[in-house]
Amino acid sequence: MEYFFQNLLTNVATPETGLVVLFVCAILAATLLPLGSEPVLLALLAFYPDLLWPSLLVATLGNTLGGAIGWWMGYGAERWLARHLHQDHVTVHMRALTWLERIGPMACLGAWLPIIGDPLCVVAGYLRLPLLPCMVYMAIGKGLRYLLLIYGWQFLAPFIYS
Repeated sequence: MEYFFQNLLTNVATPETGLVVLFVCAILAATLLPLGSEPVLLALLAFYPDLLWPSLLVATLGNTLGGAIGWWMGYGAERWLARHLHQDHVTVHMRALTWLERIGPMACLGAWLPIIGDPLCVVAGYLRLPLLPCMVYMAIGKGLRYLLLIYGWQFLAPFIYS
């Protein structure tokens, strides 16, 4: 594990590969895998503070794309369940539909939340909420989270390292 983190930090140490590593980590972090892209983002900004806006854009884009992958996973799961399960599928589908139908794609604003954010994208696909509005709301929520993280870190870093 130590080798993995050392290799990751070595690759983050150049701007070209750092943005690529950030993009891949952001995609993987937005799927159901238990990963986080925040340490990679903060490490990249520690090495290259002038990459603030490009790294914010790359992290948001990657994380939104990962949310879209989750949406497609939910969409595929709904189609598979419709073929293989009948009565239970209808009951679960109706319960989830009544809750999310009121909110619609705007529910994907919560995709940035820990624990429930990634499954929320999957459920949005499962319920066949429109992909494009879901992705817009995902991008807004995830972009604001990254922006808050960056500015929070920049505010707290002088106190931590002094």
